[in-house]
Amino acid sequence: MPVLERGIRWTVEGTHLLPPHGPLLLATNHTSYLDPFAAGYLVDRRHRRPRFLAKAELFDKPLLGPYLRAAGQIPVMRETDAAAGSLTAAIASLEKGECVVVFPEGTISTDLEPAPARTGVARLAAETGVPVTPVGMWGLHRILFKGRKPVWRWGVAESIVVGAPIRIAPVEDAYHATDRVMAAIATCVARARTIYPQRPAPGEDDWWVRSPETARPRPSLRSEVPT
Repeated sequence: MPVLERGIRWTVEGTHLLPPHGPLLLATNHTSYLDPFAAGYLVDRRHRRPRFLAKAELFDKPLLGPYLRAAGQIPVMRETDAAAGSLTAAIASLEKGECVVVFPEGTISTDLEPAPARTGVARLAAETGVPVTPVGMWGLHRILFKGRKPVWRWGVAESIVVGAPIRIAPVEDAYHATDRVMAAIATCVARARTIYPQRPAPGEDDWWVRSPETARPRPSLRSEVPT
């Protein structure tokens, strides 16, 4: 999306941790409706194409749904008995050496802090043997955030930090593995906030500001339905 690529002030750390070839499983925090574009910008720096796990409801949207299908994105039927089966397409993508991007929290965090996560990304890693690469993103919520009127301004900053890959053994408890992934994501979020180059202007509402110290993981969602 050229307007985002040129209109955002990007700061990215850790791109070298993304392999240019072979299976890649990214897990990132979620604070803005624009986060998929930021993740796409990140992997494009390695000349890769992302496939996203997205909630199935988005595929029913009149304009968005056809676009998601045409782009080969993967619907996830959350909170249903079919949720685990929704990972089949993601497993197939990783086995083909593709890049799969997951938002473990499943939705935008309304308090901007790392939210309790679902176990899908841990299950993907355990099933395929592909390590999870944690990512922290910060900034685009200033433009498009849940429950707030969109505000576009040229030059709004977005910082992205990539962490070291995390291996998950098939025998590891899925909830424990998910908590490890979210702890790594929280560390990346804290770093992304630390290097964020902008602060509120005098008199500007500072609703979007958070301290690096408050980026702490919360226990994963304990549910009978695997997601």
